[in-house]
Amino acid sequence: MSRTTTTSRRHTALIAACAVIAAAGGTAAAMTTPAGAAAPGCTVDYKITNQWNSGFGAAVTVTNTGDSVSSWKLEWSYAGDQKVTQGWNADIAQTGAAVTAKNVSYNGALATGASASFGFNASYSGSNAVPATFKLNGVTCNADSGGPTDPPDPTDPPAGRVDNPYAGAKVYVNPEWSAKAAAEPGGSKIAGQPTGVWLDRTAAIAGANGSMGLRAHLDEALRQKGTGELVVQLVIYNLPGRDCAALASNGELGPAEIDKYKTQYIDPIAAILADPKYAGLRIVNTVEIDSLPNLVTNTTPRPTATPNCDTMKANGNYIKGVGYALNKLGAVPGVYNYVDAGHHGWLGWDDNFGASAELFKQAATAEGSTIGKVHGFIVNTANYSALKEANFTIDDSVNGVSVRQSKWVDWNRYTDELSYAQAMRAKLVSLGFDSGLGMLIDTSRNGWGGTARPTAPGARTTVDTYVDGGRYDRRIHLGNWCNQSGAGLGERPRTAPAAGIDAYVWIKPPGESDGSSKAIPNDEGKGFDRMCDPTYTGNPRNNNNMSGALPNAPLSGHWFSAQFQELLKNAHPAL
Repeated sequence: MSRTTTTSRRHTALIAACAVIAAAGGTAAAMTTPAGAAAPGCTVDYKITNQWNSGFGAAVTVTNTGDSVSSWKLEWSYAGDQKVTQGWNADIAQTGAAVTAKNVSYNGALATGASASFGFNASYSGSNAVPATFKLNGVTCNADSGGPTDPPDPTDPPAGRVDNPYAGAKVYVNPEWSAKAAAEPGGSKIAGQPTGVWLDRTAAIAGANGSMGLRAHLDEALRQKGTGELVVQLVIYNLPGRDCAALASNGELGPAEIDKYKTQYIDPIAAILADPKYAGLRIVNTVEIDSLPNLVTNTTPRPTATPNCDTMKANGNYIKGVGYALNKLGAVPGVYNYVDAGHHGWLGWDDNFGASAELFKQAATAEGSTIGKVHGFIVNTANYSALKEANFTIDDSVNGVSVRQSKWVDWNRYTDELSYAQAMRAKLVSLGFDSGLGMLIDTSRNGWGGTARPTAPGARTTVDTYVDGGRYDRRIHLGNWCNQSGAGLGERPRTAPAAGIDAYVWIKPPGESDGSSKAIPNDEGKGFDRMCDPTYTGNPRNNNNMSGALPNAPLSGHWFSAQFQELLKNAHPAL
């Protein structure tokens, strides 16, 4: 598959003092700052991130190109009947067509070159034209001192990146995971496989409790690289209020600690990745698993809503955190960002699929990021959904009853991860992402092999006997996610295995626990989730079924020998 980069035609625009970048889902008008400017000046990036019949969402970034200011006020007017209904990160007021956005307590000071971002939702009817003129502290921001070019198309991937980072490259083998795998009976058969390096707390950057830090991994990657190309797979996983719908992998940062996330977590990672020493490595980032989809499926008015997820939707810190990570990390040459896109058993339903894709775009254009800084998306991260169900399809029926009506499928549009990944890719491209967008599928634990693996479709007595008798995924319910009994290693990591798929990967290292079977005191911010308790009888997210979890599991991320042995035994393809 190819990733194409389009170069827009350039034209000269001679106006006066500063510039505005403004676009509906894109960018238009040139931006230049006069050399040695002392007068006030600004640039504004106004993007419509999501639009529906009666409303839209927008993200605005204002950059001060003049002298430092201690507070700011941005003004614009609409040509239509747009009405701001909700805003965040700014105090927004509207009188008629005129809108004023003022800084809040924590983002008023703007040094020369500094930016502040805010967003809002609004209603409209008819047309929804981008405002023509912006003023920052009374100074017009739609002038240009003679810049000769338009800004680049925001869908363009940064220069120097290859279409598929996995093509023609080896992938980093984490020596810490490899040693644990090799120490297990039979583990040497897979100890040489590449797996993800999880940066799941700030201390992991430097290395915690004697484990390797990021620099140590990158130095080892240089050794493994030799003269060829090598991919290093990192998991960026430390959002404020992390994992709002579960407890096993709650993080160290509270819901409001977005500044700590930026300055103490993302910024140090970006600084290390930008070290010229590592310029020859290809860095693949899996960005913040189990975050954005929660804002769709686990917030009010959904019956599965949680107070924590409602908080994260209201404060916008998932959107801001992901946008900041994409922008900051995506600015580093050699970095390829893949955003987590859940899995088919989470987002495959009509109510979830499109809304999630729209939300992904909103995050990809937040905090100064552009969709060009998203190289692709990853599905099934640390999950168990089958790669490809071969014994039934979504279009099958039994005695006139559709497979979609079976208890297992339950009106989902997809039966497996490959079909879901390809469909999500098509949806995202339709929303403006690059036509060469790549997808990754985590196959570390979705093999479902062993003696219980079906070899043919189930009996056609009823649609349920047909689906249940033939499905590879043997979980009790699609909503079960913690240390699943009967799971096996899936497809080994490989490059470009199917249309639109950059690689099958093992981002979740096999043998690392999803969460503890009972409460365990710890200093890692990890709680106890009943979905990891094998005696738990369930909740609305798994239709009140048993959890299907293995017993005696340690904290998430800790080594779980019994799970590793289960994965070896049930591997498909078999070892």
